[in-house]
Amino acid sequence: MTTQIQISTGDPVSTAKDFIDVWNRVESGEKVETEQHIVFENPETLFENLTPQRWNLLKTLRTDGPMTVKDLAGKMKRDKGQVRRDVIRLEQIGLLRRTADDLAEVGWDIVETRLGLAA
Repeated sequence: MTTQIQISTGDPVSTAKDFIDVWNRVESGEKVETEQHIVFENPETLFENLTPQRWNLLKTLRTDGPMTVKDLAGKMKRDKGQVRRDVIRLEQIGLLRRTADDLAEVGWDIVETRLGLAA
């Protein structure tokens, strides 16, 4: 089964309205497919959090499977401390998780990003 998460930009009011709309549809008995979303306030904030190094980290974990921060740093030929900070940040925003034995893993096959150019 393919797992997907959508990353987009938007203001808190629109995001809350979308959530309330789905909530009301569920409350009325409508079957609603589960979706995973991460919404950033603007593209600048998205790019501050999803840097090229962090994107490569996600791709490495998706390709090679769960691993320790030490192994990940070695695989990527990066400083272990910086990789640890990146793993922590990606975990905070919901793009990776830690297993019970503290391995970093990515649960997504597809990360879809939508960016609007208009305000």
